[in-house]
Amino acid sequence: MNAEPERKFGVVVVGVGRAGSVRIRDLRNPHASSAFLNLIGFVSRRELGNIDEVQQISLENALSSPEVEVAYICSESSSHEDYIRQFLNAGKHVLVEYPMTLSWEAAQDLWKLAEQKGKVLHEEHVELLMEEFAFLKKEVVGKDLLKGSLLFTAGPLEEERFGFPAFSGISRLTWLVSLFGELSLISATLEERKEDQHMKMTVCLETENKRPLTWIEEKGPGLKRNRHLSFHFKSGSLENMPNVGVNKNIFLKDQNIFVQKLLGQFSEKELAAEKKRILHCLWLAEEIQKYCYSKK
Repeated sequence: MNAEPERKFGVVVVGVGRAGSVRIRDLRNPHASSAFLNLIGFVSRRELGNIDEVQQISLENALSSPEVEVAYICSESSSHEDYIRQFLNAGKHVLVEYPMTLSWEAAQDLWKLAEQKGKVLHEEHVELLMEEFAFLKKEVVGKDLLKGSLLFTAGPLEEERFGFPAFSGISRLTWLVSLFGELSLISATLEERKEDQHMKMTVCLETENKRPLTWIEEKGPGLKRNRHLSFHFKSGSLENMPNVGVNKNIFLKDQNIFVQKLLGQFSEKELAAEKKRILHCLWLAEEIQKYCYSKK
């Protein structure tokens, strides 16, 4: 990516919440990958006019403008599928925040559409670019897992906008799959107290070697964003995360990966492995959702 770009890809950012604002900042600042991208504007359902000299454009213009070649979709999860479909159909490349869809089948459809159109469809996974994950990956490699658990706590999230907890929490599932390989679902429960905005999802998974992994998402008022993990190996245990330093520019690192895909610098094998992992995680999330609803 060091070469001076011969051409720039025109980008629109759809949705200007926390992630969208970070994306706009990274696109406006001089970085190796930003040199290949030209921020044309942003799309929002709110009338905002412009933000930091970046102009608001209508969805219709973003879809029809030949200048726009790339869409960054940073809206709430429930709207991702529709936006991805519209931009792919309009012949644009797409970068989307996870989860790309709230259904496994929809994700498969969209990959097919991207392949038909010859466009890059990239699902952002900043959690795999975190210092904590890099540390874990090193710790886990070559070790024989006996059992493990990952508990995530945070404040309440609206399911209508962000999907069932297995989807809104898919970054935790992605960690487990990236560390321990493909998983199968043994059981799942969801306890909810709607009046208190409290929910707890407990998922029992199993590795291909039949080792148990428990994943718990607990959300409610007053719960701090926190990860508690415990992995037991034949050679010892890993309990809780040491402080491994600040996560620097994880969205920018993700953008670098996306630009490498735009430039054709990823092998078919790497792309296929990533797609397989993403679809496996979405499939698991859907199975967990079905399991919890069947128990109600």
